[in-house]
Amino acid sequence: MEAVNTQDISVNDLPWKIEYKPEQCTLCGSCVAACTFAAIHVDVQRRDVPVSSGTSPEPKAQHLARPVIVQTADLAHSCCGCGMCEKICPNQAIRPVRNPDNRATLLKRHTGPIKRGGRTNLNSQRTLDSIIVGRISQMTDPALDSERHTFDLRAPLGRVVEAKKLPLAVEGDNLIVQEKMPPVRWIYPMIFSDMSIGALSPRAWEALALAVTYLNEKCGLPVRMSSGEGGVPQKLMESDHFKYFILQIASGHFGWNRIVRALPRMKTDPAAVLIKIGQGAKPGDGGLLPAAKVRTHIQALRGVPKATLHSPPNHQGLYSIEESVQKMHLSLNAAFGFRVPVAIKCAASATSVSVYNNLLRDPYRICGGFFLDGIQGGTGAANEVSLDHTGHPIVSKLRECYQAAVAQGLQGQIPLWCGGGIGMTGNAAADAFKMICLGANGVIVGKMLIQLLGCIGNEQGRCNRCNTDKCPTGICTQDPRLMKRLDVDKGAQSVVDYVLAFDEELRKLMAPVGNSSLPVGRSDALVSTDKAVADKLGIQYAC
Repeated sequence: MEAVNTQDISVNDLPWKIEYKPEQCTLCGSCVAACTFAAIHVDVQRRDVPVSSGTSPEPKAQHLARPVIVQTADLAHSCCGCGMCEKICPNQAIRPVRNPDNRATLLKRHTGPIKRGGRTNLNSQRTLDSIIVGRISQMTDPALDSERHTFDLRAPLGRVVEAKKLPLAVEGDNLIVQEKMPPVRWIYPMIFSDMSIGALSPRAWEALALAVTYLNEKCGLPVRMSSGEGGVPQKLMESDHFKYFILQIASGHFGWNRIVRALPRMKTDPAAVLIKIGQGAKPGDGGLLPAAKVRTHIQALRGVPKATLHSPPNHQGLYSIEESVQKMHLSLNAAFGFRVPVAIKCAASATSVSVYNNLLRDPYRICGGFFLDGIQGGTGAANEVSLDHTGHPIVSKLRECYQAAVAQGLQGQIPLWCGGGIGMTGNAAADAFKMICLGANGVIVGKMLIQLLGCIGNEQGRCNRCNTDKCPTGICTQDPRLMKRLDVDKGAQSVVDYVLAFDEELRKLMAPVGNSSLPVGRSDALVSTDKAVADKLGIQYAC
């Protein structure tokens, strides 16, 4: 007899088990075909079945070999609990269940990262949850009617110049512009975050792009979407819809050869250019697109061979604030004839205020936006140690940047856009309103959009295999067979519906405060139930 190998893996060592009812199974094979991780397979089991074939009960044991569905007891093909087998089974004969008594200890770390789509378990306490809207205008300061009042929900993207410093002169009865004015776009206070084609499937990216176009052209909401670092489809760059997109250049410079070649054929300018210096969910750690996801269409879009693509942790062309201003001035602004705002995206950190102060003092007035990204943003392209142990919460850093600008009388000149956990608990409008009252001009949302498309990852370890190219919902994969699972039109409709609800809820929060336009910096509208938070942010404490 062979010795028992105590290191062998069994089903009970895994975090998810397959509950299978053979009496309901018709062996159609749909569940096995739908499982992208090969966590189940068809096997044959010997069974003793009592059979009685006579007119009177005379049971006899009959040995049968029955095909059954069996869970794969293998770390490389462990079940992630995505539930695709359950969704596709016509007889409800199979489903994943969480293993309450799995024997895994450190073994869990090898079953695949559990903090990708679900983000992290270490930063689940949010400052925004301890902040509430405490100022309700009543007799002394009448509130507005959210249903009938006209609200101006627009935020600037571009350098805003003080009235007394505008390069204007009066010549007779005419007002003339003496020099170039910094370009400004007045857009909706929600930007779809930069998620590249490569990280997302082309169909998922298409669904978001379709939603943005519909919101602009049919709903009258000037929502903008950042392209991400993976490049932009050529047909989009040469279409009239390109004006709804923010063109991003980041540390890997992926896709820029194609963008440069498309410049002469562009019918319209992009909404802005965004230079990504850092990302809040993985500051100091670059993104990683595994070779499995670099399929032929991604190679063509990014201009790279089939290989694992690493975005360096710092921007290779920008090593100082002064150099970044020069880079924007000489290259990106010049490329579009100084017609397009250029913004910078940084990770929230202890140095964020220093960076913002230097940009505010830039005499050339080049920077048209400061995008600040906090630690609670979602990502599928970082190491767990970076996700859990690096970064900075967004709320206090936003507040410090805004107050630093106020101290110099320069608030509003470089718009503050903030992201990182917006909508994390389900209500993005409330989060956005609080951030705006603390000093933001608008918010950036990302993970929320993926959930609207059908992402099933969560912080309890369900799925979260964004980096494997085996996304069961077709959102984060480049496999043509899996991409077909995502309904582009339905996904776009879900995003549109949510943004429309966001718009209505934002108005309902502005009305009681008595603001017709965005209440940027109106911290008097907020109170906190946490004394430490109230003291840090300079808002009222309520108990």
